[in-house]
Amino acid sequence: MRDIKTWSTPVIHEQKQRVPCILCGSDSFEPALDCEGFSYVRCRVCSLVQQNPQPRREAIEARYGDHSSQAYLEYELANEGAFLTLQQKGLADGGFFELEPDILRQQAEPPLVLDIGCATGALLEWLRDRGWDCLGVELCGPAADYARKVRNLNIITGTIESAKLSDNSVTVALASHVIEHVNNPKTFVSEIYRCLKVGGYFYITTPNIDGFQARLFGSRWRSAIFDHLYLFSKKTLRALLEDAGFIVEKTVSWGGLARGTAPGPIKNMADRLAKQFNWGDVVLMRCRKVSAQ
Repeated sequence: MRDIKTWSTPVIHEQKQRVPCILCGSDSFEPALDCEGFSYVRCRVCSLVQQNPQPRREAIEARYGDHSSQAYLEYELANEGAFLTLQQKGLADGGFFELEPDILRQQAEPPLVLDIGCATGALLEWLRDRGWDCLGVELCGPAADYARKVRNLNIITGTIESAKLSDNSVTVALASHVIEHVNNPKTFVSEIYRCLKVGGYFYITTPNIDGFQARLFGSRWRSAIFDHLYLFSKKTLRALLEDAGFIVEKTVSWGGLARGTAPGPIKNMADRLAKQFNWGDVVLMRCRKVSAQ
């Protein structure tokens, strides 16, 4: 598969605010990564890596507004086939296809799958064809419009918080490469927990800062970009999910070296080892809501 260049807004001046650690509430940080035009700090208490001070929520949402939304749509359309393949592989690694037959069989009506940050809706369209009732949430207006008009999908334009979904209404929630972009990952995860049915599943995917690539490249790591406000490790992501009430059932990771950083045989070996020893560039966790809070 060809390499996919990660979408990132050019570094611009935005009004910023200092915030306590979203995971543990501490206000004690140390330098972590010094990137070109921005930087990350690490919480001295829980080790969560984050931009701090960070742009306000209005500034973050504006990045996907009128000035760049069409360019973002074009980026998603150019890469949606590759993205879909990666998402399908991630779901396979997370055991989705072993669970799916029983979920579909046990419910009288098609169960609802929610894709947060659904972009152009390629994954939802594919899941609909497999028998799921599909709902998407997408902040980029043109991408949401495309999914509605071209794929005839039910899409809410906005964030998971602004969508205000009903309690206990979703059977499976998906969020691939979204949580690192949001100002408040804690409310993001809590809102997903609230709208999931008891027994429902949440699949979350995000860059892994304790993976081999991040350790090797440091501030030059391909996921240390302006749009990523948080960089999670397996430890900090699990802590966030468990604090919201989730049980983490499975953790997988993949990606040893990016293309172009090493000869083919070395990259292939690194990829195999990263997956085998679970220190890949990207981490996926399958979580379950086992009780109402």
